[in-house]
Amino acid sequence: MNFRGRWLGVALGLVLAATLGGAQTPSPAPSAPPVISVPPSVLSRPAGEVTTTTSTTTATSPTASRPASSGPFRLNIGLEGAGQAGEVSVALQIVVVMTLLSVAPSIVLLMTSFTRIVIVLGFVRTALGTPSAPSNQIVIGLSLFLTFFLMGPVVDRVNDEAIRPYLDGRITSIEALDRAAVPLKQFMLKQTRTRDLEYFLELGGFGPTAVRDLPMRVVIPAFVISELQTAFQMGFLLFLPFLVIDFLVSTVLMAMGMMMMPPITVALPLKLLLFVLVDGWHLVVRSLVQSFAA
Repeated sequence: MNFRGRWLGVALGLVLAATLGGAQTPSPAPSAPPVISVPPSVLSRPAGEVTTTTSTTTATSPTASRPASSGPFRLNIGLEGAGQAGEVSVALQIVVVMTLLSVAPSIVLLMTSFTRIVIVLGFVRTALGTPSAPSNQIVIGLSLFLTFFLMGPVVDRVNDEAIRPYLDGRITSIEALDRAAVPLKQFMLKQTRTRDLEYFLELGGFGPTAVRDLPMRVVIPAFVISELQTAFQMGFLLFLPFLVIDFLVSTVLMAMGMMMMPPITVALPLKLLLFVLVDGWHLVVRSLVQSFAA
């Protein structure tokens, strides 16, 4: 018991010493409050421009010596462009150009003379009985360059009336598109049958419409249908002389008892000879060009 009482007394003495030492430790002095000062020059400003400056002593706030920041951000809303004509943004113009590039093959195929030319040249190759001569690349290339030749005046008008004024900044992009559509529409209307236009006007629910007011969504399909009709008519006329040669060859072979001889074997050289003697390619190309000139 004496041993336990001795250790209990030592523990109580240590606790009392720690308590008395903590009570004698001085507490830190409170920091001085910031001093708000307003310069006399600020008091003379208007009410909306008065600014408050908060300053403290160097000992209490080391940030007091930092330079003041520049003025706040401002948002200005003006109406300088209210009287100007509307213009499509650059981003939208890029989208329109990319879209035109993607549909450019369709424009060349369906809104120019390419459709009629390539179909007629394909009929010539079939009527001769040579499905691989000339090749597809030659037929397409010849059709494309003939299209450039025939569409030259239309392209020149589009360049003079729409592209150059737009590049010079005299017209907007919307006006340029409207002007570029006029020569192309006139070309298509010259090659389009009236009944085809009336048919698509009836399908679209349009009333009596003047020629200059016809929308492109009516002119384009009517033009394509008319081109197909004209191309097939020219193809039929091209097939007639070669069909006559096939009949004659078949009749001669039957009369000679050469029934096992294929008529195409004899008819093909005769067709090529006739086509070369009459200068067939010149006649075909001239007929195509004159059909558009009419």
